[in-house]
Amino acid sequence: MRMVRLLSFITAAALLSVTGCEKRKDTAEFDIKGSMELKYSEQFRVDYCENGCSVVDIDGAKYLIVPEDVDIPDDTTGMTVIKQPVENIYVAATSAMDLFDSIGGLNRVTMTSTTADSWSLPVVKDAVYSGDIEYIGKYSSPDYETLVAEKCGLALESTMIYHTPKVKEQLESFDIPVMVERSSYETHPLGRMEWVKLYGLILGDYEAAEQLFSEKTKAFEELSVGDIPDTERKTAAFFYVTSNGYFNIRKPADYVARMIGLAGGKYIFTADDLSVDDNALSTMNIQAETFYELAHDADILIYNSTIDGELNTIDELIGKNSILADFRAVREGNVWCTGQNMFQQTTGAADMICDLNSIFTDKADSAELTYLHRLD
Repeated sequence: MRMVRLLSFITAAALLSVTGCEKRKDTAEFDIKGSMELKYSEQFRVDYCENGCSVVDIDGAKYLIVPEDVDIPDDTTGMTVIKQPVENIYVAATSAMDLFDSIGGLNRVTMTSTTADSWSLPVVKDAVYSGDIEYIGKYSSPDYETLVAEKCGLALESTMIYHTPKVKEQLESFDIPVMVERSSYETHPLGRMEWVKLYGLILGDYEAAEQLFSEKTKAFEELSVGDIPDTERKTAAFFYVTSNGYFNIRKPADYVARMIGLAGGKYIFTADDLSVDDNALSTMNIQAETFYELAHDADILIYNSTIDGELNTIDELIGKNSILADFRAVREGNVWCTGQNMFQQTTGAADMICDLNSIFTDKADSAELTYLHRLD
């Protein structure tokens, strides 16, 4: 059976048509009639062509989305061609999965690089366990046989793929279109969620994506926090305690720090206070003494449960490090914990900002929070 499958794999790779990622001629002759309206995203752009196609630009990489009833143009040099309908999508960028699900497109995703146990989104976890979405190995070593046998219509990668460029090259050699998304580089937290518009366009259901984005951002856009003076904003620390005793915090320029500001709060850590590493990581570890010095008087503590699970009591928090007992927020009972689905649930960015706003404006006890709960 293994030999038969391997022969089928080689044959399929040889026979695949040019509806995937083949590069062709120049795009200068494309007539652009308009562009996708984006409110917050800065990492991609979509131009609409007179011939019904759409040209997507992600950090200089060009992708041509060709509708089902439109022939692939002759002039597509330097572009990755994505022919609709797009089926059997391979998602190696975890932040995209929730966006596909939110617009009813999860049935188009059949492969992933994330194991079932690593998903916190129940519907995705169940789909991987049941086999509706197949785990085909890490992004750096996917099962090429399965990708070809399933006739993968799109491989959606994060920028991590640039660490293993041969994988991208191999996928493209089998005529599988590879799109590298950059949602994590968005400076505005809602910019990440706005990528749903691009995925809606790819799936041929842009209206559903636009409606979802509008509904999700409505409550956030009704918040009035811009006029809160800096001196009147409550300060907050967002962190977790590592297994070796360090305090892991979000960097001051990270999108979580930005969400705190958009919600009417003030992130307690600043670039002036820290020696921030010049790398792509969104977090950094600091010594317990440094954390105490900078955050012991913060109005609010928010524990990030993503790594080691959710906390329910202040005693559990103090069990992580006894110095926390002396923190003002601990003494006053202003300690909160995130739900573990926060980071994978990309569509929740606006709801998270609204949760934070409820905490900063003392409305949390009367509001129904989605991603945060107070420690007892």
